[in-house]
Amino acid sequence: MDLVVALSLGGIAVGALVQAATGMGFSLVAAPLLILALGPREGVGAAVVLAALSPVVPLIRDGRHAQPGAVARLLIPTLLCTPVIAWALQGIDTRWLALGAGAGVILAVGILASGVRWGWLGHPLGAVATGATSALLNVVGGVGGPPIGIYAANAGWSPVATRANMHSFFIIQNVVTALILGVVLPGLWQLSALAAGTICGLLLSGRMSARVLRTVVLVISLVGGVSLVAGAVS
Repeated sequence: MDLVVALSLGGIAVGALVQAATGMGFSLVAAPLLILALGPREGVGAAVVLAALSPVVPLIRDGRHAQPGAVARLLIPTLLCTPVIAWALQGIDTRWLALGAGAGVILAVGILASGVRWGWLGHPLGAVATGATSALLNVVGGVGGPPIGIYAANAGWSPVATRANMHSFFIIQNVVTALILGVVLPGLWQLSALAAGTICGLLLSGRMSARVLRTVVLVISLVGGVSLVAGAVS
């Protein structure tokens, strides 16, 4: 096993840990290393499939706390906007769009981290805007999680509801994405790393208070915003 493959397995394990503990973050951690190990096409395909699998076991544990209405309000605009955005941006240099989106994510995280609450996010249009933005960032930079994390941090959900809602959202989003891009079946070592990280994340999740979880989710969202900016200027 060479170093790059070992690093990708470590990324899968850490990504699964973060996903199980907080409800988001698998792709932010694992996707870059999978792309490095497998190449752009296979790496993205593997990352999307593993990202769909990563929340399954945590959702089995926390699923009774999921709020279907809240998940649907975010998911419907995301799924409707994704193919439209992908079509509209064909052949367009999206670097400036990614730069602006990343800066917006960073600004939003800073505002919410200061303790400010955005009441408009609690209205239906706020959920539509969040879902559409997640679709845009997923198409532009493969980082659709930060808007959902920002929405969750503002919503005042309990830790278990936050995890359950985001697990539900990301399973469906990534299943649909995998069907569009083509399913890349993970190998045994990848599944083993996913299982190990998920177990550790489940053990950690029960020890996280609402305040700590909100902070971690905002930090992960910030990483997503920074990665969009870095990718746009590189």
